[in-house]
Amino acid sequence: MSLELDDLSAFVAVARAGGFREAARVSGSSASGLSDALRRLETRLGTRLLHRSTRSISLTETGARLFERLSPALAEISAALDTVHTQTDQPAGTIRLNVPANVARTVLPGILSPFLIAYPQIRMEVTVEDSFVDILASGADAGIRYEERLEQDMIAVPIGPRTQRLLTVAAPSYLSMKGRPQHPGELLEHACLRLRFSGGASAMWEFEKDGEVIRLDPPGPLLVQPGSACDLLVEAAIAGLGIACLFEDWLAPHIRNGALDVVLEDWATPFSGPMLYYSGRRQLPPPLRAFVDFIRSHASEA
Repeated sequence: MSLELDDLSAFVAVARAGGFREAARVSGSSASGLSDALRRLETRLGTRLLHRSTRSISLTETGARLFERLSPALAEISAALDTVHTQTDQPAGTIRLNVPANVARTVLPGILSPFLIAYPQIRMEVTVEDSFVDILASGADAGIRYEERLEQDMIAVPIGPRTQRLLTVAAPSYLSMKGRPQHPGELLEHACLRLRFSGGASAMWEFEKDGEVIRLDPPGPLLVQPGSACDLLVEAAIAGLGIACLFEDWLAPHIRNGALDVVLEDWATPFSGPMLYYSGRRQLPPPLRAFVDFIRSHASEA
């Protein structure tokens, strides 16, 4: 059976994006072209891969099985093609990264710009996602997560600051009206501004001091998913709506200018910084190898 690689790639792009329009935007193709490719592929396979409606698409059982096997296979093909550039002085190709919102906001800006300037033939695609992700199945070449969220059997390289903290903050106006909590347990009596992961679970607030660990699920008037919505959380805290708990690097400018005050700082325990991770079961594509080497060099100069 003769199948066009472009048609297979179109199927993976549409399945990953969840729709023809978004897949066209990401891939630089046209929605009609992707639709034609899917129609050809389904005709040659003799089976339906997608359920289509006027508003959405979803994978059939056969489509889901094909996507699961095909996505990492196409990534391997891409890596094999990238090896062509090993004979040149400058690696070229695409690196697909899957990172959490905090890393995209506070870690990558200081790394990606100098890297892409140093390697003008490399293109970086960054997907921001805070949930657990199988990077190979998602089509990513590498991911960035914290140690407790690393996938198994992965090679991990430190990236960014080696220690970080989550700080609990509130506006001076809120603290003057509601009082300053002296113990984490008192947060249960306060309005707390919370994060909720895409899977639906709320991010627990954890505190540690002198060996005592406290985990809370405090109440509050605002619940947002990580990402750009974290700015909404910060602005709500500045407006005096309640107490927020976010990464120190994200909050630092507002703490410095006095818009937010830190509370319970003696309960804010540092933890290990993020790690870049990638599969050790596949040959490292030249663009990703260049990025790994750049990160290691960047870390040694810090």
